[in-house]
Amino acid sequence: MNRTTLSFLAGVTALAAVTGFAVLTGPDAAGGGTAPAAARLPVERTSLLCPAPSSSDLAETAYTSFTPVVKDAAGGGEAELTAAATQTADGGDEAGDRAKDDGKKREKPALTPGEPGKPVTGETSAADAPALIGTAGGKAAPGWTVQQTTEVTAGTGRGLLGTACTAPDTEFWFPGASTAESRTDYVHLTNPDDSAAVVDVELYGKDGALKSTVGEGIQVKPRSSEPILLSTLADKAEADLTVHVSVRSGRVAAAVQALDDSLGGDWLAASADPAGALVLPGIPEDAASVRLVAFAPGDQDADLKLRLASPSGTITPAGNESLHVKAGMTASVDLGDVTRGEAGSLILTPTGTSVPVVAALQVVRGEGSKQETAFIPATAPVTSRATAVDNRSKGTTLSLTAPSGTAKVKVTASAGSEGGTAAAKTYTVRSGTTQNVEVPVPSGLKGTYALTVEPVSGGPVHAARTLVVPVGGVSAFTTQTLPDDRGTVAVPEAEQDLSVLQK
Repeated sequence: MNRTTLSFLAGVTALAAVTGFAVLTGPDAAGGGTAPAAARLPVERTSLLCPAPSSSDLAETAYTSFTPVVKDAAGGGEAELTAAATQTADGGDEAGDRAKDDGKKREKPALTPGEPGKPVTGETSAADAPALIGTAGGKAAPGWTVQQTTEVTAGTGRGLLGTACTAPDTEFWFPGASTAESRTDYVHLTNPDDSAAVVDVELYGKDGALKSTVGEGIQVKPRSSEPILLSTLADKAEADLTVHVSVRSGRVAAAVQALDDSLGGDWLAASADPAGALVLPGIPEDAASVRLVAFAPGDQDADLKLRLASPSGTITPAGNESLHVKAGMTASVDLGDVTRGEAGSLILTPTGTSVPVVAALQVVRGEGSKQETAFIPATAPVTSRATAVDNRSKGTTLSLTAPSGTAKVKVTASAGSEGGTAAAKTYTVRSGTTQNVEVPVPSGLKGTYALTVEPVSGGPVHAARTLVVPVGGVSAFTTQTLPDDRGTVAVPEAEQDLSVLQK
């Protein structure tokens, strides 16, 4: 159950407690009435979880927290981040063991969130920096976004690793993982609750499910995080894998940390829910190679049409017009330098019968020993609002895609974390195109800033932010897709009806 559903149930419960009984308005018994549209109101509580950033002694991690100023948001409230315990091989937890040894409380996170409208930043260079468990209430809850960005100057996975901290849920799909010899991939499971979560982790390769019982019934202790090396769940190496995380009891946040010996690394976020058509936005215009990995979780094969939304319109990649995905198997295809120096997004649609699939792209920039990797999972459109944080004066690219209808989009740059005045621009993205827009930058910017994307009119919009930073002599990069922040919830009209007590 996601946080939107929880917020809705909490609201209805509170209403019932006040009135005795609350009756949701709907069509009348005679069929002559029509229920009014449900109002969308800001959520009053939300949760975000950040995985442990890196075990490298050469890692520097920056955290950024931001909540947009939201009209009609509840008063009061604040956000906080606390350190999760890290489970150890003996079944204990590092934070708990340290507390027993020296009588201290768990270590303080590197970041304390602030007031809406202005980013707050923090940093750590600790190799044992913990996963973070975040909660926000009142005016701090709607649209709350936290980003962790890690620079690793050398070693496996060197480069820029970025991820937006995510809400807990009960199911995740990660096409694009690997147990190849050059890769060291972990799935990080973080449990925010006061009771244990029980999780199954399944791997699917080109021939179907990989046989293993090690991934069954993994217990993640309360308010703790556990990284699981994917190669320990498989008997053989597979270049392209789909990871399925399903929760038997409780809930977790999940993310895959993909580290390569020579191609750098990044976080692989979960794909959008399985669907017949998918959009993978924001392929960097200077991508040297792009690899598509897709998986059909049902019992039917999927046949997909591949199209690239460029600045001038939608085109079909030469030689890669379609992809056949067998049921329960992972399929992949190399698309090369598919963008050819222009902004681009990949659009997948069924060639016939619509079959749900999940998908992600592995993108490589650079040449020779200076190559770096990032991942772009399929993402849902921005319906109300989405935010990318840790944007910098240089190296930030915002990509907007309108796959099926011209759209007007408002982009707001927040005040800077250390100074600067907010700014906003409105853009029109033509149907079937991708635009790397010239983002507004806060005047007098000091520090980093947030970019908030809000559709104004027209068709659906998908968005992604790419950040490029020089790290160890490499033009390192990370891309975060921007699904809707689910900062509002639909609340049906309700009225008190005490007559039900007499029935």
